[in-house]
Amino acid sequence: MAFVPRFLNPGREHFFLLGPRGTGKTSWCAHQFPNALRIDLLDPATLRPLSAQPERLAEMVAAAPRKPIVIDEIQKLPELLEVVHLLIERKTGQQFILTGSSARKLRRHGVNLLGGRAAQKHLHPYMAAELGNRFKLDLALRQGMLPIVWAADDRQAILEAYNGLYLREEVQMEGLVRNIGSFARFLEAMSFAHAAVLNLAAVSRDCHVSRKSAEGYLEILEDLLLGFRLEVFSRRAKRAIAAHPKFYFFDAGIFRANRPGGPLDSPAELDGAALEGLVAQHLRAWCDYSAGRHQLHYWQTRSQAEVDFVVYGDTGLYAVEVKSSRQVRPEDLRALGSFGDDYPQSHRFLLYRGKERLRRDDILCLPCEDFLLALTPGRFPQ
Repeated sequence: MAFVPRFLNPGREHFFLLGPRGTGKTSWCAHQFPNALRIDLLDPATLRPLSAQPERLAEMVAAAPRKPIVIDEIQKLPELLEVVHLLIERKTGQQFILTGSSARKLRRHGVNLLGGRAAQKHLHPYMAAELGNRFKLDLALRQGMLPIVWAADDRQAILEAYNGLYLREEVQMEGLVRNIGSFARFLEAMSFAHAAVLNLAAVSRDCHVSRKSAEGYLEILEDLLLGFRLEVFSRRAKRAIAAHPKFYFFDAGIFRANRPGGPLDSPAELDGAALEGLVAQHLRAWCDYSAGRHQLHYWQTRSQAEVDFVVYGDTGLYAVEVKSSRQVRPEDLRALGSFGDDYPQSHRFLLYRGKERLRRDDILCLPCEDFLLALTPGRFPQ
């Protein structure tokens, strides 16, 4: 599959580029910075000498004047951040791009070592609008939007191997957990929590670990950028609001790979959770790629009125409800109506699996596929 241009804007500043494995960070850097000096820390022949003598980096940079410097998987050797900081202070005129697939070591060893001199950018799975007419909703619900999956001949095999990659390379080799079997069970248990309000006590019971262990495992999952929590939108709340976050895997395909199937699983239930997760990952990417500051939340009152997603930021306030049904029913609009009562300035959307574009009670009802294809940074579908 040919390179797919991404919505991420590189800019001219130094930056960390964070994203899970398989999101295309290396390919994106090669496309954006074709003449860069690339230092791949996944290559043992590169990692070993730099581990023994991190200051060698300064010599390598000096031998590549005026070239951008791309350091892949910087979390493999966080000690290099001190050298990068020194080189930035020297004002060599070179741009540093530091990619990483684990926030854990960077946070522990020193994103702050760069003293705010490097921005943080995130690369996500493909957005539908990046793929254009290659995007098919049914396919995305089964296989997700990871570039490494879309580029494969056997996409299902790559999805099934993805968890093994992380369990083996990131979790087991780094010694992040004592019992890899417990962590594997935790991943499976979290697949049942996907697109739902998080109940860690129930998750810990399901995977037979203590709540404290489950909390630690969840932090590891988030540190590896494999999942994220959505907090409740509570700004200027006019009624009692729920307190617990929701959880999502970062990609619908990864959710499906972790979720065990069987005769007791309803296809409609799995598709509904996958659809909500697919919209979540698109809105999350939209927030990161759009100019200005934007935050993604959900909204739920104590009386259980819930809106799946709320985007709040410089471009406006948007509320998005996702339904897997083929028709728009009056009850599907109630929570959005309540949200509109509390936030009349909001733009409200209902996404569904039907074909018609409708407007009811000032709520724009759109086919989900149309919405995703029209969602581009800085612009919501109208």
